[in-house]
Amino acid sequence: MHHIKRRSPAEPGSIAETLNMFESEVRFYREIAPEVGVRVPACYVAESNADGTLLELENLSDWAPGAEPAAGALVLRSLHEQWTGRAHVRWPWLRPLGAGEDLVAALYDRTWTALAARSDLSAPVRAAGEKLVGNVMEADRAVVRAGALTMVHGDASAQHMRTGPDGEVALLDWEDVSAAPGVLDLAWFLVSSVEPERWGEAVDAYGTSQGLVEVMPSTMVQGYLSMSDHPDGSEAAAAWVARLEAAAGLLSAEAR
Repeated sequence: MHHIKRRSPAEPGSIAETLNMFESEVRFYREIAPEVGVRVPACYVAESNADGTLLELENLSDWAPGAEPAAGALVLRSLHEQWTGRAHVRWPWLRPLGAGEDLVAALYDRTWTALAARSDLSAPVRAAGEKLVGNVMEADRAVVRAGALTMVHGDASAQHMRTGPDGEVALLDWEDVSAAPGVLDLAWFLVSSVEPERWGEAVDAYGTSQGLVEVMPSTMVQGYLSMSDHPDGSEAAAAWVARLEAAAGLLSAEAR
């Protein structure tokens, strides 16, 4: 049984419409997947029309969810090294840096009001989040200083990884495929998915931490928005707080 993914047209004015997310994934499977150089689901149907998009993909549900920190970082490293300086030339339609930054900034500033009222934010996480209010676009623009453009997955959380019986890691869900510094994927993998005490494993496997400080504020914005989906005091929220605190600590250490 194949995995069927249907998307209705994105709501006008939404982030998904502005970033052309659903059509980008169809184009990824049509144009990029055959030569991307990392494991992705095989694609049998990739269609886009006025009714939305349709993907018929290899079903990897029997693979283990997620990936170990080092294994996840290694597959990202492989993707980025293959396409440094090339992806945005080969596929000019790849989402550029800064796309939709005004919508994300407005969403963050609206969301922070509820986040600030929570009881489960640690002091460092609260302080770092407050500092981002009104400064999200500045944080996004700092990403350009993080390194050369390459192809990035754009949402490289463990949720979008599967590990096969032989340890091979596949990357799923390419709606956010973009041209950006590769370390942006590494930062999101850390903040979204890796226990702080294991960040070193992922960074060592990736091979460099260059640019991590530059992309971390923008990455934390996405972390706060993701945490807002979980109830105050929940186990999932506590995990987000721990990872965001590690990210805030990284920035504080750099500032000293």
